[in-house]
Amino acid sequence: MVMLEVGIMRRTGLIDLEAAITVAKHRNFRAAAAELGISTTAISSIIRGLEARIGVRLFNRTTRSVALTSAGEAFIGRIAPSVTSIAEAIEAAQDQAGQPSGTLRINSSVTAGHQILSPVILEYLGRYPAMKVDLVTESRLVDIVLHGFDAGIRFAGSVPADMVAVPLGFSLDFSVVGAPGYLAHNPAPVTPDDLMDHRCIRARWPGGEIYRWEFARGDESHAVDVPGALTLDDQSLILRAAVSRLGLAYLADAVTRGAVAAGQLQYLLQDWRPKPSPLCLYYPRNRHMPAALRAFVELARATS
Repeated sequence: MVMLEVGIMRRTGLIDLEAAITVAKHRNFRAAAAELGISTTAISSIIRGLEARIGVRLFNRTTRSVALTSAGEAFIGRIAPSVTSIAEAIEAAQDQAGQPSGTLRINSSVTAGHQILSPVILEYLGRYPAMKVDLVTESRLVDIVLHGFDAGIRFAGSVPADMVAVPLGFSLDFSVVGAPGYLAHNPAPVTPDDLMDHRCIRARWPGGEIYRWEFARGDESHAVDVPGALTLDDQSLILRAAVSRLGLAYLADAVTRGAVAAGQLQYLLQDWRPKPSPLCLYYPRNRHMPAALRAFVELARATS
């Protein structure tokens, strides 16, 4: 099995080789196309052209799977280190140019993405107009190196031990929220136990389990498996459902702040708010840090 050095997708100009390496990494044309920012049709055409030019089939494709041929395995194993070296040489040359340029790929949880967009990412793009930021938000924790990201943003306790973690100057605060229209017909909860008498919009973790709402006050702590007829796995959908008076919701303040300011939602059980969850920016240890990532890390540190 070829062990691919990931994080090499820095646009070396060798698009056909980059495409082959990326398809080999994902074993999937759609995922490879998404990483390269091109269409599935385009990447299929690129691979066909490469195979025709070298006279060797690199991948066995079916409607359900993509697998390297033995020739493809050997080919990718030979070219991957060279493409990596070219990418690193380009990055080193760009470092000498002064202003960062290129694309910075960041993986973040959905709620953390809401929190960092304005204070960090928008400021970064304003300072470095030659830069682009590709922010991918998802609930599940991914291996940022394996999936070709430059950095990740997660709760401090979720950062892998082999990564460099940079504490950010803000945390994620969670609250129960409800629409005034819902609360007009249902008394506001006073304690977490009162939620058992309410319609709640439940949240599902990526692994399938239902999230238990967390509360703390002094030495007391609660994790409540709230009742509800509606279960969702997307923060924006939960927010929309809460604004639509379908029930109470438990969301990060970064997600609900606008709706609360507009009077669409109001905070509940504020004296039972759990302790804030600090966020960290993290990136691989012991690897060359391109100028673009270095500038982002410095800005993130300045916010702490």
